[in-house]
Amino acid sequence: MYQWRKFEFFEEKYGGKSLADGKIECCSSGRGKLAVGCEDGTVTLLDRGFKFSYVFQAHTSSVLFLQQLKQRNFLLTVGEDEQISPQLSSVCLKVFDLDKTQPEGPSTSIPDCIQILRIFTNQFPEAKITSFLVLEEAPPILLIAIGLDNGCIYCIQGDIERERIKRFMLQVENHQDKSQCSITGMAFRVDGKAFQLFAVTPNSVSLFNLQTQPASRQTLDHIGSNVNSVAMNDRLEFIIGRPEAVYFYEVDGRGPCWAFEGEKKFLSWFRGYLLCVIADQRSGNHTFNIYDLKNRLIAHSIVVKEVSHMLCEWGSIVLIMKDSSAICIGEKDMESKLDMLFKKNLYTVAINLVQSQQADAAATAEVLRKYGDHLYSKQDFDEAMAQYIHTIGHLEPSYVIQKFLDAQRIYNLTNYLENLHEKGLGSKDHTTLLLNCYTKLKDVEKLNVFIKNEDGVGEHKFDVETAIRVCRAANYHEHAMYVAKKSGRHEWYLKILLEDLGRYEEALQYISSLDSSQAGVTVKEYGKILIEHKPEETVEILMRLCTEEGTYAYMLPSPVDFLNIFIHYPRSLMNFLEKYIKKVKDSPAQVEIHNTLLELYLSSDLNFPSMSQANIIENGTLKQEVNGKLTQEHENIKSENDHQERLKKGLVLLKSAWPSDLEQPLYDVDLAIILCEMNAFKEGLLYLYEKLKLFKEVIACYMRSHDHEGLIACCKRLGDSGTGGDPTLWADLLKYFGELGEDCSKEVREVLTYIERDDILPPIMVLQTLSLNPCLSLSVIKDYIARKLEHESKLIEEDRRMIDKYQEETSTMRKEIQDLRTNARIFQLSKCTACTFTLDLPAVHFMCMHSFHQRCLGDNEKECPECAPEYRSVLEMKRNLESNSKNQDQFFNQVKSSKDGFSVIAEYFGKGIISKTSKEPAGSRRSNGTSTTSF
Repeated sequence: MYQWRKFEFFEEKYGGKSLADGKIECCSSGRGKLAVGCEDGTVTLLDRGFKFSYVFQAHTSSVLFLQQLKQRNFLLTVGEDEQISPQLSSVCLKVFDLDKTQPEGPSTSIPDCIQILRIFTNQFPEAKITSFLVLEEAPPILLIAIGLDNGCIYCIQGDIERERIKRFMLQVENHQDKSQCSITGMAFRVDGKAFQLFAVTPNSVSLFNLQTQPASRQTLDHIGSNVNSVAMNDRLEFIIGRPEAVYFYEVDGRGPCWAFEGEKKFLSWFRGYLLCVIADQRSGNHTFNIYDLKNRLIAHSIVVKEVSHMLCEWGSIVLIMKDSSAICIGEKDMESKLDMLFKKNLYTVAINLVQSQQADAAATAEVLRKYGDHLYSKQDFDEAMAQYIHTIGHLEPSYVIQKFLDAQRIYNLTNYLENLHEKGLGSKDHTTLLLNCYTKLKDVEKLNVFIKNEDGVGEHKFDVETAIRVCRAANYHEHAMYVAKKSGRHEWYLKILLEDLGRYEEALQYISSLDSSQAGVTVKEYGKILIEHKPEETVEILMRLCTEEGTYAYMLPSPVDFLNIFIHYPRSLMNFLEKYIKKVKDSPAQVEIHNTLLELYLSSDLNFPSMSQANIIENGTLKQEVNGKLTQEHENIKSENDHQERLKKGLVLLKSAWPSDLEQPLYDVDLAIILCEMNAFKEGLLYLYEKLKLFKEVIACYMRSHDHEGLIACCKRLGDSGTGGDPTLWADLLKYFGELGEDCSKEVREVLTYIERDDILPPIMVLQTLSLNPCLSLSVIKDYIARKLEHESKLIEEDRRMIDKYQEETSTMRKEIQDLRTNARIFQLSKCTACTFTLDLPAVHFMCMHSFHQRCLGDNEKECPECAPEYRSVLEMKRNLESNSKNQDQFFNQVKSSKDGFSVIAEYFGKGIISKTSKEPAGSRRSNGTSTTSF
């Protein structure tokens, strides 16, 4: 015992001078009250602070035992009452309901006694009661054990209140000497549904299994105890106090013991502490000790007067003395106990204390921190770090890290950071610091363990990107690549392969192993480097990505998504797009692809500078070594040949991407025109203008290039109205030659041939146009003018002849009309015009000199059947003319589209379509009073 430290973890809270008027025989606690039984048969109930509640007479004589129930507010007492008959014992068991009271006198009340049981019967003969114990099963079932001095235990089980009970007896000892078989202590052990009873006599320790019928007995020890100093701890171990030691028993026998000298008057268990009242035979006083068995310390020790009872209630320990006085001892708070230990530098004791009392983790960490600080101040860095490691998760890591940043303590710092990551609490900065520690220590083995160690679900316990970045910076590329590959950080893996190691083949193989979506992302990011060093292989990967079989077209990446990686390598881009359109005919992005290809084909120079080219610049001249030195002229010829080849491809693309069945091409027409103009690609412009029917732009191209032969050939092809051409092109061509300012007599003569053939321009306009060119002589148009004059003369002569004819016909018609109006007509036809039979009456004669049988005409006698169709056609023509006179849009369209608009107007006047309108009624006349002409 001299090795056990003593502390004052408990303190006396308050005391009471006298708890009862008489001698206290027994006591119990529960439900916030103390119940004290006296030798005069009274029971006193006390509240917290030993405040008197009330007292009542439970028995007429002494109260031997009592117990306060926990689940129900019942009080069970065993005492002596008046003996009714010599056959009946005076000892009985009473049950009081403390919630039900009845008045007794003017100012007092007593609880209801709801049941009285005789303990001793004929089957259970009377003996001296030495111990009393009650177990609350499921309410209202109770199990009462009554220990006797004859070595027997009487048991009463059931609903005591309704007296639905059964009695049975347990035999512990059977000696004639009652002092050796008396039941000195009992304790119930409840483990789930198993009910067991420990019983102690001076000679034995027994265990009864109450689940069997009859109950079975097991002897645990052949040494018992003479006094009632027994208890049960929270681990269901039975504790017995003997003068030499305190023994612990389990269901299979005796367990550990603690050698505390002195006669153990009372034992109890309180919050993990062993409470022990030890008698001092010399002084007659008692010593009350509180033992912390786990930490091997005495939490409290005090010398008191002779103790008669010990209880635990109100979260405190109550000691009742033989003189009826009492003291209440309570535990100090954890902070006070720790402060006491810290002042004595007893940090290990403090740690054990907080751990044994199941304090929260934060409180434990705080004790560990203070212990670590104490060890650090003593320069015991290894042990200090061991304490700091236990604080991980509660103490801010920076508090520890800043103490060990010194290079001499890098091993301790590494240890702490390793544990920090092991618990998954390492931040990015912690990962950086730990990896730097490894690299400074050049501890590759630990670096391997840290990098390749994973938790149960295959995830790293550190920030992946930080680890990759630090390993890469320290030239541990393989470690960085391992982490990147394991964590699926493909961009980092490729960055190291390409930028740091230059392993392009391996990078391409890695990209090929990825799924399509991931491969596409990585190629977009690192495609520029790959194209620079491995153009053909990179194009093959792109082809697999964009044309993967078995995948829907809309799910595949588009070549347009990868255009940016070819920014310095247009030839590789051209190669890629050519392969793509050759394999994929209906790509959703074919318009963009064709636009890009056109730009590449028509560009004058594709030799963009790149970092991979071995260019040597000396004195302003560029020299390249390709199988020896090539002259600049040779390079120019090669470049020009390449340009012409691309232009041919461009023209093929322009034509193939605009099928005849499509109204619009599979490329941007406006962009194509701009590209052709920017790069002076005449063939492409001509094709596009012709497809768009922009014939004037077509001949404008020839005009700008002064290609007179091509210009005339183009007009021959595009100026024929019979094939959908535009004849006005010849007029534009004539104007061009008229403004040319050089001798072009041959071309003008050919143009005039077609103008004359199609009567495109009147001679006066031809003369005006060609007169602007001073290099042209009159002889160029002499034959043309002669033919036109001759032709015009013939037309005039023909017109005069027709005028004479029409005038003669008109005069004849007028005479005939006048004759019809003034003279009688003689009808001399002898046959019917319809049936050609002889004409007989009744007959009908028409002024047109046709005669018909009336029967041949039927109901239509108003018009001649022979002349009616012609007459109706004339009327229909007249109505159409009148209708057309109101359609002004048609009139103006004819004027614009006609070669000679004046002839259209003359025709309208000649047919009487254009005429002056009659004056409108006064009410509808316009405000300005002007007359109008209607059509």
